[in-house]
Amino acid sequence: MLGALALLALLLVGVYGGVRSAIHGARSGSVAITRMDQIGSAQRFLRRELAQALAQPIGRDDRGQPIYFSGSEHEMRYAAPLPGYLGKLGPQLQVLKLVDDGKDGQRLELQLALLPPDGQPPKPLGEPQVLLDHIKDGSFGYLGRDAQNRVLPWSGDWADGSRLPQLVRVKLQPQGGDGWPELDVPLRIDASATAGRAGLLPSSRLPLGGGR
Repeated sequence: MLGALALLALLLVGVYGGVRSAIHGARSGSVAITRMDQIGSAQRFLRRELAQALAQPIGRDDRGQPIYFSGSEHEMRYAAPLPGYLGKLGPQLQVLKLVDDGKDGQRLELQLALLPPDGQPPKPLGEPQVLLDHIKDGSFGYLGRDAQNRVLPWSGDWADGSRLPQLVRVKLQPQGGDGWPELDVPLRIDASATAGRAGLLPSSRLPLGGGR
């Protein structure tokens, strides 16, 4: 009897270990799938919204001239319509930021703000929304042309707010080795095409070398 009970106990221990391993594997798989869905959703949102950036003033410089786009290595500002029913509010100021998460990492946040038609400062809509968290490192880059139509090299700063860049690059390195393919998004609007009006960027002038 004692021998049988000992064997039964060993069998139960083995069964418990197998069940626990199976549960752990299922949870790990679920976490990985959720993470990939989060990364995919962030990429789709960025690609859609950046491609729809409008030549609509989001502010004024010191000389009172309109600013259509503002970009640095960790923040960019532009106007674009939101999808679905949110688009009924009209084009909104979208502020993308890479901020410190307090855990030796970063997170990508989106802040929305209404653009009053009377030229008043934008009015934030709620709290910033997290598009992607647990980022080890990240940066934004910009490529376009200057006022003399000369191609500018890739840069982490877009200083000419009177023009929109032709390409925006989002480089992120998620923690844990999760994949984030380099994301290059072409902007379709040329804020300086005509005075007071916006035109599409000519595809023949768009330097797409290395674009995704």
